[in-house]
Amino acid sequence: MNGSFYQNPTFPGANDDSFNSTNMVTPPGNISYSPFNDGEQSYIENILRLNKGKKVRAYVSYPDSVEWKDKIYDGIIEEAGRDHLILSDPTTGKWFLIRLIYLNYVEFDDRINYSHSYSEKTF
Repeated sequence: MNGSFYQNPTFPGANDDSFNSTNMVTPPGNISYSPFNDGEQSYIENILRLNKGKKVRAYVSYPDSVEWKDKIYDGIIEEAGRDHLILSDPTTGKWFLIRLIYLNYVEFDDRINYSHSYSEKTF
């Protein structure tokens, strides 16, 4: 099926005992490029981290739940990771760990901090 249309990539040392991470070759097209000099990219978790300590409303949907189909969490951004958001609600004292996969959007009461290397923006 492959024929001559597409040749599978081969890497030096891949089929012998000398194969290890020091002699691996990065195939063309897999260039790691980031326009952000500080290593931060414009991902949701990084924007949430820049706004740590701000009061927000997180709109979340749980598609497989009948009871909690759509939920709104009010709270302060405590932490944000690659796959989660931690909010604290000062009125109830509760803390929430929200998986970002369920997050629809976040509504801020204050201006949003959003920065990267070539400009600093506040919306």
